[in-house]
Amino acid sequence: MSPSPFAVTSPTNPASYSWEATDEGVAARFGIPVSQVLRFDLNTSPAPPEMLPGLLAANRFETTLSEYPPGDYRRLVEAAAARYGVAFDEVVPGAGADEILDMCTKAFLPAGEAAVISIPTYAMYRVHAEQRGATVIAVPRRSKADGWAMDVPAVRAAAREATLVWVCNPNNPTGRPEPEGAIESLLEHIAADAAADGRPAPAVVVDEAYSEFVRASVIPLRTRFPNVVSVRTASKAYAMAGLRVGFAVGARETIARLAIYRPPGSIGTISATVVAAALEDTREMEANVARVEAERPRLAAALARVGWDPQPSVTNFLLLDLASADRSEAAALALMSRGLVPRTFGHGHPLAHCLRVTVRNPDEDERLIEAAWEIAPTLPPPPAPETAA
Repeated sequence: MSPSPFAVTSPTNPASYSWEATDEGVAARFGIPVSQVLRFDLNTSPAPPEMLPGLLAANRFETTLSEYPPGDYRRLVEAAAARYGVAFDEVVPGAGADEILDMCTKAFLPAGEAAVISIPTYAMYRVHAEQRGATVIAVPRRSKADGWAMDVPAVRAAAREATLVWVCNPNNPTGRPEPEGAIESLLEHIAADAAADGRPAPAVVVDEAYSEFVRASVIPLRTRFPNVVSVRTASKAYAMAGLRVGFAVGARETIARLAIYRPPGSIGTISATVVAAALEDTREMEANVARVEAERPRLAAALARVGWDPQPSVTNFLLLDLASADRSEAAALALMSRGLVPRTFGHGHPLAHCLRVTVRNPDEDERLIEAAWEIAPTLPPPPAPETAA
């Protein structure tokens, strides 16, 4: 199965993301009202911040909506710099974290060079690399028993042949953070290897989309390692995925390399104004994180009782291990027939036996729990446990 049962990627076109089925597409496929469709696949929040209607009603934006936004996004960048504890010229904004990832690829990955990716992880890293005509060095993560942690020695070795290393922390879709000190150790080893080889160190881009849920970041490491870039977003903890605002944070000389590739006006005036306000007053973001932290263990415990084996998570989603690809596919289709859309993984993917579900609010999560109990008896039997030879 593709990331959505209804997403199609042509084998003859360049590498691209498989777009999720729309609410309307799910409703039409299963003959249900659109109002019944509930997204558990996108890791978004069930509601936007309460401040949003007031900001929109005030109609006080950086510029009038008939004009382009300010070219430097000054207030937005100042708010981000203050929030992340860096200087103005150590931040560059983009239209969501995905535009930042694209900018990083353009800046650090010339055609014909290589990027290192620890798999499984966010699919767009490979897409960006392949669309640039680059080579992907895929390094398998450690086992489920090891929390799917990054294999630091293997990534270090691969980085000697690369100009870009992608790191996702906490990792999507496994929901785990890297062990304490792992990324710093990797940066130290990469720097030492580059010095020994007499070449520049590759860029290490750390996707920190879920950083607010762990209250930790690589941003302080930028003063020791100018090759590290943190990618941040307003989509997850800040609950504003639809506004499409993200940031790269790093040493000023590194951010200057990225800023060359920032397209003009890609962030709308409304988005820039609202996200700046949210960065200046983080109370709603903090309340959203607290909501997830309260609801996540309840949802995990309920799905564990169903037998869907939720994995430990520090994010706003859970990875569910259903033991086989056939079981996960059957569960996904049964959920979608009820209007509940999980994230799936294709056959051949290292997580083909899993589903990923967003932690939403208690009422919405209850729909998922009730459906899981209904579905569980209808699934193919789990594979027999392996026996020692």
